Formats: sequence, structure tokens, C-alpha cells
Amino acid sequence: MKSAFLQGAVALGALALIPATTAALADADASSYKALDEFMDVFQKVRTDYVEKVDDEKLIKGAIDGMLASLDPHSSFLDARDFENLRTQTEGSYGGLGLSVTQEDGAVKVIAPTQDTPAWRAGIKAGDYITHIDGQLIYGGTLDEAVDKMRGAPGTQIKLSIVRPGRDKPIDLTLTREIIQLKPVKWEVKNGVGIINIISFSANTGADVRQAIRSIDTALGRKPTGYILDLRSNPGGLLDEAVAVSDSFLERGEIVSQRGRAKSDIERYYAKPGDDAKGLPVIVLVDAGSASASEIVAGALQDQHRALVMGERSFGKGSVQTMLPLSNTTALKLTTARYYTPSGRSVQEGGIEPDIKVPQLSDPDYKNRPKFRESDLRRHLINEIKTDNAALEEDSKDDPRFAATAEELKKKGIDDFQLDYALKTISRLASTPHAVIAQAGERPARK
Repeated sequence: MKSAFLQGAVALGALALIPATTAALADADASSYKALDEFMDVFQKVRTDYVEKVDDEKLIKGAIDGMLASLDPHSSFLDARDFENLRTQTEGSYGGLGLSVTQEDGAVKVIAPTQDTPAWRAGIKAGDYITHIDGQLIYGGTLDEAVDKMRGAPGTQIKLSIVRPGRDKPIDLTLTREIIQLKPVKWEVKNGVGIINIISFSANTGADVRQAIRSIDTALGRKPTGYILDLRSNPGGLLDEAVAVSDSFLERGEIVSQRGRAKSDIERYYAKPGDDAKGLPVIVLVDAGSASASEIVAGALQDQHRALVMGERSFGKGSVQTMLPLSNTTALKLTTARYYTPSGRSVQEGGIEPDIKVPQLSDPDYKNRPKFRESDLRRHLINEIKTDNAALEEDSKDDPRFAATAEELKKKGIDDFQLDYALKTISRLASTPHAVIAQAGERPARK
């Protein structure tokens, strides 16, 4: 079971498993050997002279973690515990809150809450900082310790203190843990439009999307007016599943390419004949929490003029991680390539710019809450073509279409402005889908 899992599951976009080898050591030059000798000297000094006895495995793991920490933020060493967490993320369930978190300068930072989970219903946002759990300060602890405290038996309560940039005072929340069922795809029908919400790109997401399309047809007894593919706050997942989802809406053409260190190290993925959506209008919703595999799908459908991308600029993670097994229970997750959209764009740092920028007016904090993206991470890979995204996101004047407040929208029964705007746009696209999409999609290829 674990072997099969490792062959398919690599978080945030995978290539394939590559056998571990020590042959590369033969290429080390004299300076490398000198540095290794220096490392062993430090290792021995710590073992013999540190004020307390230190476990050798702990020292070695700390050294490995430190080495990988000098690279990009997505390369890491996975021990047995990390393997189990990765398995849970891609195919399991657990008792907890439904949060994806990272650590930044000793603080626990929210990447994104999973939809329809306690964290999502409590209003926790991407970019929030968790400072206290059950009244205890967690700053300075490890990320694993924080995750352990947040997970627990379903039905038990937990208190979180949240610091949100743009808010003067901390936010205190009491949440009840639930079984977090990691179902990657949900669907519904509104106003004759099929809405497909992809939570994450885990095992079988592509097949689930195709099944969702069939289920929408069955529920309506006909084809829908169009489809909305909701990728908001989707942190990514498996590369193969991103390709499969894109293929469900494409008849032909390139989906994505990945390029490694060598110029010749290029692999391209193409759509197979057969558009499951039968050419009907498609809108892809993205926001600052849409990352990696989500950006592959959005970029492919945008560049192929198959869909309108709507919402806010995406996260901007354009790198691919490969799982390199080291033993039966440990592995190295290493950034080995960058991926590019069909037109040759790298989304690294810059993300996917929507064809129609639509703010989430239903969120009363949307103007004051800073966006958390790849470019905010320390040691992130630099895009070859630097873009001033701050200038791109700056509104020179108010758009009259987006002047309503959250309170005004709530009175009208609109609790998700972006989705509501997409539904109304689909109705307009349905009358002249080819003309509208082609016009919105006409843009020069960016390299």
C-alpha cells in the first residue's frame, strides 16, 4: 500500500519516483570534501561537548533540514511521520480543523482552510497567524507540534487565537474538531449552471471531475448552460491529476510543460481527443490561495482560449517537486523543475492573472487583508522575467461594478460575490460563447 502510494503521491506536483543513489558523491570536488570534514568535526564536537547528551539521529535530521532550508521553501526531508501525513493529505481522513499551515519565522501561518470544515466555517483566512492554542503560546515551537495540537478526536473543542494583518486586535475562536474527509471534488447546479469545486488535486481527482460532469447532466436531464470550475483556495496536489482535469475540458493542445536544470530536460503534456464539457462555456475561479496544480489548470484553459479565468491573481507556485526515496520510510522531496503554461509562461512568483478581475466583496476584510503568495516566502525561486505585480493589482479608480459592501450583498442573499458574478457571466457567455471567449483570450504569448 505504501509503495503504491509513494509512486503516485507527491504534494504540489510530482514527476516520478527516481531511485536514490550515492553515485553523485563521486563528482564532489576537493572543496566539497573539505566542507564535509568540517561538518563531521562540528558533529563530533556537539556529541562530546554539548551541555546535554544529544541523540545522534536528532542531530543528523537537524543537519539535513538545515541543508534543505537553504534551498527553496518546497524542498524537504520526509521522515516516517511526514510520510504518514502526506498519505493522509492525498487519500485519507483525520480528526481536526481542515487547515493547511506553514511556519514562518517561528510563527504558524495559514495557507488556506479547506471548504466546509470547522476552520472554513469559522472564517479563518489565508495569511492568518495562529498564535495560541488553548491559551498556550505556540510561537517558537515546531510545525509538527502545532499540527498535533490542532488534530484530535472529533467532537472535542479547541480554542485558537488568530492575528490577522489589517486587524488591530487578535481574533479568539472556539472550534469543534470533525472528521475531515478529503473528498477532492464537489459539484452542484445553480441557475442551470454546473459548479465543480475542486478542493485538492489528490488521487482520482481527474476521474471525479469527469464523473461530476456526468452527474450534472443527469441532474438537469440535459446539458447545463455552462460550467464553473472553482479552484479558489486550492493549494495544489498531483501533477498528473492537474493534467487529467485540464484534459476534461480540452479537445487538443498542450496542457503544461516542465523544464529541469538541463536545457534538454523538457517534458510536455498534451490533451487527448474528447472534450467532456462538449465545448460549453467554462469559467475558472481563482484567488490568492490557488496554487501549483490549480495554476496549471487555469493557465492551460486560459492559454488555449477554452475558459475565462475570473477572480484574483493566483498564488504563483511554478515549481515541481520530485519524491526521491531514501529508504522504506524516508524520502527527499526536492524541487527538480519549473512548469510552464502552453504559451511558455512561468507562473513562478507572478501567478495567473485573471481575464476578469473580480474582488471577493462578500469578505468584509478583503481590502485590508494582505494577500499571502509564493513571492512572500523566503528563498522562493525567482522568475526569469520579473513583473511588478503590485502595480498590476493597484486599482487606479473604483470599478462601479464592484462598489457593493458585504452587508448590502448579504441583504440581497449573495454570500459569495465571485461565484454570483461568474454565474451571471456564464449566462451572457452562453449566448455567444465562442466570440466572447476568443475576445477575452486574445493575448500575445508571453515567454
